[in-house]
Order: sequence, then C-alpha cells, then structure tokens
Amino acid sequence: MLKRVGESDNLKSVKTTMAEAHFPAPFHEGLEYSSPARGTWNIVHTGMLIPESHQIFVCALGCLRGVVLTAAEMNALDRYSSIQIREENVLDGGMEELMIEGVTDIIHKLRYQPKAILIFISCQHFFLAYDQNLVFSVLRERFPEIRFTDCYMIPTLRKSGLTPDQKMRIQLYSMWEPQPFDSKQVNLIGSNLQTSPSSELVRMVEEAGYEFRDLYRCRNFEDYLNMAKAPLNLVYEPAALMAAEDLKKRLGQDYLYLTFSYDFEELEQNYERLAEKLRIRKPDFAVERDRSIRAIEHAKELIGKTPITVDYTFTFRILSFVRFLLEYGFHVTEIYADAFLPEDQENFEWIRKIYPDIVISSTNRPAMRFLHDSETCRNPGVEFSKSQKILAIGQKAAYFTATDHFVNVAESGGYYGFDGIARIMELMEDAFLHKKDRRTVIQRKGYGCESCL
Repeated sequence: MLKRVGESDNLKSVKTTMAEAHFPAPFHEGLEYSSPARGTWNIVHTGMLIPESHQIFVCALGCLRGVVLTAAEMNALDRYSSIQIREENVLDGGMEELMIEGVTDIIHKLRYQPKAILIFISCQHFFLAYDQNLVFSVLRERFPEIRFTDCYMIPTLRKSGLTPDQKMRIQLYSMWEPQPFDSKQVNLIGSNLQTSPSSELVRMVEEAGYEFRDLYRCRNFEDYLNMAKAPLNLVYEPAALMAAEDLKKRLGQDYLYLTFSYDFEELEQNYERLAEKLRIRKPDFAVERDRSIRAIEHAKELIGKTPITVDYTFTFRILSFVRFLLEYGFHVTEIYADAFLPEDQENFEWIRKIYPDIVISSTNRPAMRFLHDSETCRNPGVEFSKSQKILAIGQKAAYFTATDHFVNVAESGGYYGFDGIARIMELMEDAFLHKKDRRTVIQRKGYGCESCL
C-alpha cells in the first residue's frame, strides 16, 4: 500500500530536545527533503568569484537544470556554458572526445576569451573511469593562453570523503602557482562572502602595514594569481581548512585558522594568535567590545522574551551563537540543524546542561514538509501558534516557523568579530520591528549575489 512520503514519521524522528539529542548528529540519515530556503551558496556561485573566468558543466540534462538556473538567476549566463552527456556518449566510450571537442567549440563561440575555464565534471565521469589527464593536457596544448582547472559536481560524494563544498574551495585556488613571497601581503581565503571591512580582523591586518587580499578585492585574473605571493593565509570557515592545507603543501603558504566564534574571550585569543603571526602587539579592542555589549543590551531590551529560532545556514558555529544568545538572556526556543561541528561540542554540552528543553529540529527529514504546513509549530515541550510573533535567525528557521520577522543572512554574512556581533544585533532589531516578504526573499539563490528574481 502506498503511503505519502513522511506520513509515518512522528515528531521524535524530526524533533528532539537538547537533553535527548546525540552529538554531533541528532537524527538518523535517510531520505532527505530540501526546503525552498535557497540562500546558501552552491558550486556555481563560488566558482564565479574568480574574475575573468568561465564555467563549463559537463553532465546529464537533469543535472544541468539546477546549475543553469543558478547562473541565470545571478545574471551570469555569459560566464556559463554546458555540455550535455547523452546515452550514446556513455555507451560508445567517447567521453574524452566529447569533452575535448565540446570545450573547444564553446571557446571558439564565446564573445570573449576568458583567462580561466572551470570544467565541472559529474559522477558519470567517475563511473566510466574516463581519462581526465588526457582531456586537460589536450585542452592546455590547444589553448596555452587559458588556464584550466577541474571542478566537481558529484552529489554521490556528499556522505564520504571531502564534500563538494570542501573540494570546490580547494579548486578555487588550484590555478595559483609558486611565486616569490611578498612579506607584507596577507590573504583571507575560503569565504564566499566578503568579510566586512570594519571587522577588527581586516583592520588589524591593514593597520599593521600589510596588504589584505581576498577574492573580492581582485579586479582581474592577474590580481587573483598574485594572491599566491602571500606567505600567510587566514581562514575562518571550516569548509576551507582543506584548501588552506592544500596551499601550504603546494605553495608553502602558511595558514592561521581563526575559528568563527561569538565568545568574546575566544575572539581575543584569535586576535592574540594573529598578532603573533604578524609580529605585532595585539591592539586593545576595548572600544569594540563595549560597542558590542551596548548593541547586545539594546537588542535584548527591545526583543525581550520573544521566542527565537535559529538555523545552521546562518552561521558555521551555530551552537556558539546559540550559547551567546542564551548567556545574554535571549529566549531561544529551537535550533534547526542536522549536524554540528566537532569544535562546538563544548557549547553543545553547556546548552544541554543549562537549557535541556531547547528543541533541535531537523531541516532535511521529509516529515518537516508537513510540519511546516501544520497550524502550530508542534515541539516536544514547546507549543506556540504561528500567529504568535517569532524572531527567526536564518532562512530555514523563517521557513519552518512561517515567520516574516527574520534575519536574512547566510554563511555568517561576512560579520566577524566584535564588529560583526554588533551588526548582527542591529539586524535582529530590524527583523523584530519590520516584516520581510519571506516567500520572495528565501527563494533567491546565493545570499549576497545579484538576483534577477
């Protein structure tokens, strides 16, 4: 007998409390559901960060649908091309020829000559064991003035080894080559969104006399290549750690991991470590700390005991952020996440001990689709009507609680440090006071990217 997907799931399979949750994965893996909250970046968005580059996706028609829509929505179809794999290409063993001649044809038909081409291969290439070295060697011989790099659209790797996101961030810098180091240059790598220039992290580097470089400051492809001159890479996104390791191995660039945190003492320790790397005395950030505290107190006075829900797309360190809110008296009722970072285990244990009734809800279990449509947000130990005012932080939290009062930020939004915390408080106040058009906002792909929607 056929059953509607998700019908047999009970609340226990998609919602639990901190007291009963398992770390780092509170829910069992299985069939997954993807909500219409699209603010997080995908491989198309990330690849577009390389200036003067062009993307070519080689995969089946069904897979191409999603990536071409991403390129179209961000008004970047002029930087996107595709090669469709058909049944005969799989059966006749001519995958290498398809790619070589297909890429060649695209290059000849482009209205401009890109400085770099990112070729995205799919899981079919792995199943067929095609000769990738042959493909790229021929293309480099035919077009010596163009840099080529391999990128991957392989969803079958999501649950084993490096994720597509981690692999994409490695390949983002794969075209860098060894260059003499410029001792006064420092890079920030691995971030999809530009770190706010007012952040202490950026100011500290620049005020110490170093040139701060990231992809957003690259005006052209030459600027991108010159980032290889930096002897030090800074990284704060966990997904970019393997990229930093790869650059250290290939180019000898040292790196410093400044874990994303909402704990003031941990931030001070990060800046102490950065000062040591830069061989300077750590600046006194008392003014910045005080500004953050005033912003927190002002937001708390305004928001009061309004229920707050938070989801993992808002920040990499979701539990660090939730603990921060709880320590300052905000009323967090629910966390939307399916897994947590190992570095957040201490925060997990702290929340479990002091706030055991806070609910953790899955974001990708099929039953969540139907709970979203219910009249009340039914949680173990917590039940509130959707007519009640809820402040959501993150797009998925806004979707699942059906609230138009939400902070529209993904992937931490480039808000780092004391300055970042103060800015987040301002965003929370604005979300509390003013509604957004939730249905329109959350369907736009790639927070921070241009959108035609």
